[in-house]
Amino acid sequence: MGQKGEETRARLLDAASRLLESGGYFGAGLNQVLAESGAPRGSLYFHFPGGKDQLVTESVARAGQDISALIGGIEATDTADLLAQLLDVLGDRLERSAWHQGCPVATVALELAASNDTVQRACSAAYTSWEAALRDQLVADGHPGAEDLATTVLALIEGGLLLARAHRSRQPLTRVAGAITALL
Repeated sequence: MGQKGEETRARLLDAASRLLESGGYFGAGLNQVLAESGAPRGSLYFHFPGGKDQLVTESVARAGQDISALIGGIEATDTADLLAQLLDVLGDRLERSAWHQGCPVATVALELAASNDTVQRACSAAYTSWEAALRDQLVADGHPGAEDLATTVLALIEGGLLLARAHRSRQPLTRVAGAITALL
């Protein structure tokens, strides 16, 4: 595939990601993805012959990689510092989007994890990669029970993002940051 094809594919994934995160699977119609990406209809089916489910699973996988890279790329003195910075970045992103972009996986997971095995596996893989990145940092800092602690921390972050979006306020993220610091 040439550079133009890669750019079109990336535009389709970018548009799908934004729409999925703000409106979920059912709020992200293919016509909306095409309109937002500026790609022709034929390109959608060329790049994603499996249709909407393929587009969604690849979008979720990409979002999972992006957040894992974000976690791994934060220069921090310890786990508490890493998580405080992560919550700041996620809070900035949420606020900049007018409270539309919280977690790039949660909305899709809530809608489809129980009914669509392909999408469920993509959501599970994204969350597993985030837990692994958190676990690795916790292990590096010498925290006992790093596996369980990583799951707990991820659950706190996800819950904080949900509450921040619902309240249109960063206060839940600030409280989560404090709870994580106390937990560590």
